[in-house]
Amino acid sequence: MDIYSVLLLSVGLAMDAFSVALVAGFGLGKVKLADSLKVSGIFGIAHIIMPTAGWFLGSCVLELIQRWDHWIAFILLAIVGGKMLKEGLDENAEEIDAKELLGMASLLMFTIAVSIDALAVGLSFSVQGLSIWVPSLYMGAGTLIFTFVGLNIGNRTGQRFGKKAQVFGGLVLILIGLRIVLAHTGLLG
Repeated sequence: MDIYSVLLLSVGLAMDAFSVALVAGFGLGKVKLADSLKVSGIFGIAHIIMPTAGWFLGSCVLELIQRWDHWIAFILLAIVGGKMLKEGLDENAEEIDAKELLGMASLLMFTIAVSIDALAVGLSFSVQGLSIWVPSLYMGAGTLIFTFVGLNIGNRTGQRFGKKAQVFGGLVLILIGLRIVLAHTGLLG
């Protein structure tokens, strides 16, 4: 696979991470640099590990993963999005604490949701007999950069618009999950 194809693939895979980071940033108070680096690093590392793991698994589980990956991503995004939506609509609820939304449970759900497609990409590389080593590094680096930018843009926007941004962010996470399901089932181009 040529370098331009790898770059385009890396950007494409990073878009889900960017979108999720953007809307997650809406619901947070001031995000610290350490939080941005933590989330970006975890998403980036997941986008190195998942395609590599997929490549090692090979074609034996490709069909199984393709059958369920979209549902897993949808459920995880709907859970987090629903929580943001509920707290954004609750007038008595306080702003979501970064420690809660970026805590290990939520972060694990986000990470799996945005990187499961990278696992399938690794599987497809294996089936085609392509090397995964350099492409996985590009996928990880691209995801790290896009996640960092998305989280910080979303956070600045969220601080400006408060609970409205939190409600919007929750809805967008649910819609991203729905788009994933519709695209994988063929109902969306």
